[in-house]
Parts: sequence; structure tokens; C-alpha cells
Amino acid sequence: MTDSVIISGGTVLSPDGPVAGSVLVKHGQIAALLSPGETAEAARQIDASGLMVLPGAIDIHCHIRAPAYPQRGTVASETAACAKGGITTVFEMPITDPCCNAPDRVALRRDHFSQSAHIDFGLYAAPVELTEAAFDALAASGIVALKIFTTPAPVGREHEFAGLAWPHAADQLRVLQLAARIGLPVVVHAEHAGLLAQAESAAALLDPADAATHNAARPPLAEALAVAQLLTMNITAGAKLHIAHVTSADTVEVLRRFAGSSDFSAETCPHYLTYTADDVARAGVCAKINPPIRQAADRAALWDALSDGTIGHVTTDHAAFSAAEKAAHEGNFLTAPPGHPGTEVLLPTLLDAVALGRLTIGQAMRLVSGAAAQRFALPGKGKLAPGADADIVLVDMADETHVTEGGLLTAARSVARLSHGARFRGAVVHTLLAGQTVWNGSLTGAQGLGRFITPHHQETAG
Repeated sequence: MTDSVIISGGTVLSPDGPVAGSVLVKHGQIAALLSPGETAEAARQIDASGLMVLPGAIDIHCHIRAPAYPQRGTVASETAACAKGGITTVFEMPITDPCCNAPDRVALRRDHFSQSAHIDFGLYAAPVELTEAAFDALAASGIVALKIFTTPAPVGREHEFAGLAWPHAADQLRVLQLAARIGLPVVVHAEHAGLLAQAESAAALLDPADAATHNAARPPLAEALAVAQLLTMNITAGAKLHIAHVTSADTVEVLRRFAGSSDFSAETCPHYLTYTADDVARAGVCAKINPPIRQAADRAALWDALSDGTIGHVTTDHAAFSAAEKAAHEGNFLTAPPGHPGTEVLLPTLLDAVALGRLTIGQAMRLVSGAAAQRFALPGKGKLAPGADADIVLVDMADETHVTEGGLLTAARSVARLSHGARFRGAVVHTLLAGQTVWNGSLTGAQGLGRFITPHHQETAG
């Protein structure tokens, strides 16, 4: 009884859809979904009257990078921002210094996160050696997936990208083949290295202060061609291929044409769904993100792709930089560091789409929770069902999320200029991790509460 709670009076997103009722939690897991009128004893009660009761979001693409870059935030600050945004599990990308590319470095990252994470976390690794033994060792370290780029390492950031940058098709094919052997997904930042080199050379002659120059340097065709090449290779390789941060109508069309050809999935991000290149021009280099935010037609194509299932995941690509790091490149979209905070607007972006009728609540939560749990083999996550982790978010669809610099918890709040002033219909009001409140209008969860999550976490969960 001391470790039990009942969440009553809300509309619960059950596996069969939204229903009126209550959720009974015991020992960190969902014990039962109760119909109206059913009662159960519990040590605590949370009144969810007028609220939606949803599974916690799973952010499968996030860059925290602590402790190498403390000016960009800490594990505590960035996972606190996740909790505020309704994210209860976050996957950390391997780009830090040094790169997370070996079992001992996975262990270092795991131990560092365990000390102060407010929510559960999984880790990616980069495959620095393309051998069966190296891939077996990474799989045994407990990573959720592998990550690579199809582009060279940025100059000056080689330590961060050791094992990530594989610009040659033969190496990419080898990664896919080895990933297929161990059964882990491989997530790819896909831009064609040759086309990028050509485009960047031409863009060097343009005005670097013009936001359009960044799009010229990283054109949609480079993304679409790299994705087509990967999907072609995967027909033979048979990996669980996942395409990161899709930005363009061209790439959506490629994904549609390859539908059913192999085991692949794709994601996009709130900034691509909300903003256009015009907004980037307004916000300046703080809004520089790789790949770039595109045009209104691309944004519309991404929404269509979510609606018809061509893209099955929405994730943040949260990448915090300090104000000083961005300011040092003010007026130069070619040299400014790429990235923007996003954890506190992921779920509000999807709730807004529900309020507008673009998505149902079931579709929205599959995009930010259920599909991630399925794709990355986390059967205890992503659903409200008996036996699942009691990672739960209460949202008020009659309220709104008003994003202000002062209201953000991320350490990169000052550079979140794309989001400053944004308003989304729907608001996160309460976040629970394993049945414990971590956000309820203020941060309440203790540092270190989050657990290291590995594939097949709670495989026997209901």
C-alpha cells in the first residue's frame, strides 16, 4: 500500500483508445485500468478530472553531451526539462567528447547519467570498428541502438565523431550488415557527402548572414539521395534501419517509394513541423539546425507523412548550445554550431495537432511513445496497460502551453529563440516516472531517479 497510487477521474488512453476511468499503480507498474465506478485501495490518489491520462513520451533522439560541455547544461538540467515536457524516457546520442563508441565509454555514460537523471535513459553508441566482435561487445553493453552519419566528421570535432562518420557507401553497407546480425536498430543522419561538399563549396560564395545560405549548403536533394541509397542497400542488408530527422518533401517521397522494401522507419522533429526557413531568418543563428528547416511545402509534406504513416516517429533532436557559443557566430549561418533545444515542446507540438484535428490522441501518442517502445524493443514502455511501467503524463487539453525563455528548464533557454513566444493548445500538468511524481507545476523528482534502460526492458510486461 505504501507504494501505490490511483489516478482517477480522467480520460485514460488505453490500448483500445481513450476511455473514462482510473489507473491503479503498484510498485512502479500499472496494476490495473479501472472502469468508472470501480474502486481500489491505494496509499495516494491523484485527481485527474478533466485531464487526459497518457503514457509518458519517449524521446529517441537527444543530445545532452555532459560532462564534456558543462556550459550547455547537465544531465540534471536537461532531464528536468524532459520531465516538464512529459518525456519519461530519453535516448542520448553518442556525440560527446570523447565519442561514446566502446563498451567502457557506454559504462562511463551510464554511470554519469545514473547519478543525476530525473527520468529513465537509454544510450546510443557509434561503431568505431566494423567487425563482428566490436558490434557484439556494443550490444552486450546495453545500448538501445547504433548511430552513424553518412557525412565526414566536422573539422575540429573529430573526437566527438570517432566512429560516427562513415561517408562511403561500402562502409555504410557494412554497418547495416553488422547491425542486422546483432538485431539492434541503426539510426542514420542521412545526407549525401558528395552533394554536400559540392553545395557547401557553392554556398561559400553566398552571404553567410542570409539564412537561405544554410539551405543552399545542405539542400534537400542531399538528404533524399542519401536516404534512397541507404534504403537500397538495406534491401540486401536487412537491418532495422531508422532515418533520423526527415526535413523535406523530397525525402518523404523517397520513403513512400521504398515502402515495404525492408525493415525501416523514419522520424521528424517539432521544429520541422512548426517552422519554416522564414522563421529561421527571424531567429538568426540560434535557429541553425542540421539538416536545415525547409519551406512551407516541406512542412506540409511532413504533416501528411505523419498522417498516413510514412513517418512513424516524432522526436526532439534536442541539441543545446550556450548563448556564447551561438553569439560567437552571429551573422554566419555557415560556421554557427547547429542545434536547438526541443524537449519542452515535443509533446505540446503533438497535443496542438490533436486540438486542431490533424491527429487523434492515439496517433499523437504512438508517434512520441508507442512506436518508439516497439521499434527499440521496450515492451514495458509506451502504453498504459497492466504490467507496463507507470510512466504517465496528465495533460489538460483545455489549457495551453505558452513558451517563454524564463519558463524553460533547459540550460539553453536563451538560445531557444524559435520557440520563444510560441503557444500550443494543450499543456502537460503532471508527469510520473514509475508511479512517482517528477513534475507537477514544479520539479519534484529527485536526481538519480532515472534508470538505465536496455532493449527488452521488462520483456514480460503485459
